[in-house]
Amino acid sequence: MKKLSILFGTLAVGLVLIAASKPDTPQFHTGLEGVWEQVHQTLYDNGQVTDTMYNMNGYRQVKMYSKGKVMWTRFDPADNNDWFGYGTYSVKDGMLEERLEYASGEMMKIVDTTQVFRFKLEITNSTYSQIAYDADGNMYISENYIRIE
Repeated sequence: MKKLSILFGTLAVGLVLIAASKPDTPQFHTGLEGVWEQVHQTLYDNGQVTDTMYNMNGYRQVKMYSKGKVMWTRFDPADNNDWFGYGTYSVKDGMLEERLEYASGEMMKIVDTTQVFRFKLEITNSTYSQIAYDADGNMYISENYIRIE
């Protein structure tokens, strides 16, 4: 009977440990899930806003986030290039990280040199901003979005 109690106790402890372990899956921000449209970009110099560039003349950029995946497209009537990309995203410690798996030809030229896109993430229920930093750690641009779905 003593051996049976030890066996059941060991099994119970093992089950508790298995249930408590987290699988090694990418983190994604459920508040970011949905469809977002860029409304403007903000430029910075020495931590101060220097300009806000609003989308004009039919320019549109839309991003979709779902279950750790990101897809985006940009349309600019003044640019003959196609701009789109698809990949994965994660959010950790207030930072949004996007890794593109494939993209349009012009974007692949950028992806070949920049493997991971990292941004500071500021998010509410209806807006989010992804803020880029230069090599010295200074903010230089943010893309600002509203939720459209």
